[in-house]
Amino acid sequence: MKLRTGLLLLPLLAFFSCRKEKATWNSDWVAPLVSDTLSLKDYVNDSTIVENGGVYNLDLTRTIADFGIEDLIAIPDTTISQTYTIVVSSLSIPPGTSIVNQIEEHTIDLAPIELKKIRISQGSIKLKIYNPVASKVYFTVQLPGVTQNGITFEQNYFAPAAVGSAPGTVEANLNISGYDIDLTGISGGEVNVLQSKLIINTDPLGSNVTVTNQHVFRVDADFKNVKIDYAKGYFGHKIFTDTTTYTIDLLNGLTAGSIDIPSSAIQLIITNGMKVEGKATLTKLSNTNTLGSTVNLSSSLIGNPIYMDAATGSAWSYVPSTQTISLDGTNSNLENYIENLGNKHTVGYKVELNPWGNTSGGYNEIYSTSRLKVKLKAQMPMAIGADGLTLRDTFDIDISQDLEKSHIESGSLVLNASNAFPMNSSVKIYLLDENGTTLHIVNGSSPIESSLYGSVDPKDGMLKSNSEVVFELPANVLLDLALVKNIAVEATFNTPTPSTSLNEQQAIPVGAFIAVKLKTKFVFKAII
Repeated sequence: MKLRTGLLLLPLLAFFSCRKEKATWNSDWVAPLVSDTLSLKDYVNDSTIVENGGVYNLDLTRTIADFGIEDLIAIPDTTISQTYTIVVSSLSIPPGTSIVNQIEEHTIDLAPIELKKIRISQGSIKLKIYNPVASKVYFTVQLPGVTQNGITFEQNYFAPAAVGSAPGTVEANLNISGYDIDLTGISGGEVNVLQSKLIINTDPLGSNVTVTNQHVFRVDADFKNVKIDYAKGYFGHKIFTDTTTYTIDLLNGLTAGSIDIPSSAIQLIITNGMKVEGKATLTKLSNTNTLGSTVNLSSSLIGNPIYMDAATGSAWSYVPSTQTISLDGTNSNLENYIENLGNKHTVGYKVELNPWGNTSGGYNEIYSTSRLKVKLKAQMPMAIGADGLTLRDTFDIDISQDLEKSHIESGSLVLNASNAFPMNSSVKIYLLDENGTTLHIVNGSSPIESSLYGSVDPKDGMLKSNSEVVFELPANVLLDLALVKNIAVEATFNTPTPSTSLNEQQAIPVGAFIAVKLKTKFVFKAII
């Protein structure tokens, strides 16, 4: 260990500077090293630990799937074009005369989805109008079925005269957010059908216009970046399947031992806010702990689908349906699953919408706030019975000293702990070289006592015990300090009950903590 004595050694160096042999002496050094308080408060409200009735609960609840309208329906960029030519070879048309007034239908490629109505939350139309004749022409562009507050979409433009064979053009970009679109066509019985209506009139202030059957009047309407917040129709047979993994950092570092927990339950809750029937299947549930041990949850409920009702109600008052798969100790190996202390959980699911086809007659509906959620819910009291539960963590360290110069000859680390957790802990330290090989194991002189063996502190009302643990560092250990590159700290937990000394379940009270102070007590050999 590198120590800098600084100005304190200057008088001693001056005193011995005239001596030919080295002077040596020993001195005791006591110095604080670490002061910290460890608690569960950093994990509270982070979806791992919650407070309930004065004790902590372990909360494994996670939303593993969340689908909305954007996951069911995507409107592709679409261009609709309407053209018109006269049927005779040539025609002279007076000013202000209508050349064309007709509606056309355009099918959007959405198969197998069959939409009757949508509402646009975002989107635009890029219009481009082509006038092939040598006179200005008045265009009226309507989109029947595209309405806002009951008013049909309509735009009016004067297109400039053609120059030679180059048609006169006019362009516009239009925001269509907030528009409703009826996709049932002219008959009202179609699906995925847009309508366009083109009205063309000659300039009322112009002269006669000669139109031939070689002149093509044209309007292009490009629908871009359309997103919707409402849809009605048949949304097709959709299948969502996935296997997702999430971790619980609190359980990292487990190396040995076991725990006992209260009877618990895990629920898979499917909430369907869409007016679509379906079924859901829990296909897999497993966890793996840091030792590599994996436990698969086994139950007759896993792999068997449950029916999902459609939501009921209307846009602003719909009522989602909820279905639940409940797993407990009576229908699964849940206790073994939980007690594996897995820090990595894997959940597999399959959700099908319209598994039996178009049974609604095209009356599926989905709203902007409609969600289909799959949630894994598990919450249990942290009434833990620990039997040799061992956690280990490793830290980098840089220790060096020259035995030919001033150095540490012997000493110890002293840990003072105030413990408000109802469990004791035996601590040992592993000194490791750069390859992770253990050079020395240093055991603590005694355990950190459980709070149940202590007394109530009147300052905060917490039951706590105070312990002192000494880690002796004899000379043979200090000789290898230069080789030490890592220190592993291993703590073994037990939950003895004072009346029986047996490890039993103990509830962890809200506010539980362990305050530690670590100091060094070294015998320092000075060589000058």
